[in-house]
Amino acid sequence: MPTMSSLMRREINEIPEAVERLLSAGRDDIARAAQALRDRDPSFAVTVARGSSDHICTYLKYISELTLGLPVASIGPSVASIYGAPLKLAGSACLSVSQSGQSPDIVAMARAARRDGALTLALTNDPTSPLAETSEHVLNIHAGPERSVAATKTFVTSAVAALLLIAEWKGDTDLLAAIHVLPKALERAAELSLPEVQAAITSSQSLYTLGRGPSWAISNEAALKFKETCQIHAESFSSAEVLHGPVSIVGSGFPVLGFASGDAAETSLVQIADQIAAKGANVFVTSDQAQQATRIEHVRTGHWLADPIALIVSFYSMVEQVAIGRGIDPDQPRHLKKVTETV
Repeated sequence: MPTMSSLMRREINEIPEAVERLLSAGRDDIARAAQALRDRDPSFAVTVARGSSDHICTYLKYISELTLGLPVASIGPSVASIYGAPLKLAGSACLSVSQSGQSPDIVAMARAARRDGALTLALTNDPTSPLAETSEHVLNIHAGPERSVAATKTFVTSAVAALLLIAEWKGDTDLLAAIHVLPKALERAAELSLPEVQAAITSSQSLYTLGRGPSWAISNEAALKFKETCQIHAESFSSAEVLHGPVSIVGSGFPVLGFASGDAAETSLVQIADQIAAKGANVFVTSDQAQQATRIEHVRTGHWLADPIALIVSFYSMVEQVAIGRGIDPDQPRHLKKVTETV
């Protein structure tokens, strides 16, 4: 296997420490934001983000709707930055997610949401950024410097911060306890590099990723990282959608990677994975329930809402090696830079 050391690999190894730092240094700010949300008691929430940060918002959407019964919708930043259209957000909550907090369109939408009556929260790695200054509450993810273009520890600390916000808001003691011990689970997850998946996809040009519920957010992030770090054309689907057309592309040996958590959707996702494997695809899934698909090693965290975070950490360990195996520097993907600012 490749032995080249990358910044991405080092930052993956830093994830458990970064999460520990978030839980100690960021807990009070998150608790205050959760109290403000309880006081507001919004009937709905909206999110503003792009790229990996938008996958955090998808994760938050599911955990909010599944635990609080609070609907969450994504707003396109161009509604404010390009079109200047007002929105009926009185009494709502708006969470904007940006690691840098710099992109003008995200800042413009957060500013407009506050003007239009939403309680505004910024989830960012820079508490002095324009996004932070625009928002009423700042959730500093405390990831520390991240130099690889591919976001890893900032994605994970953002996901943990989102999960912690919901847990504090609800007062869910079981979830709070699982979050407290999450760094240990993530240490184990970072050690997995999924060699059987590496071997199957290193020479591939196209593949699918699958998820359902909160793990669909992880599937989306995985597909982006395949494109970003490996120059592999990857598409993410809910396992409920993949048979509605996309499966037609699947042929013999076509790679599919399914992200199953230990939740109510696991069985249905695995059943779809098995059906696709029976068509000749090379299907891998993070579940011991699989019969036709290949079961791959995975870490369960003790709480179904936290499981997707461990899944993405193991994926990062694997995809970094795939990139190197393809002769690509995962720290410097072509055509990309660390901070992308759009209007």
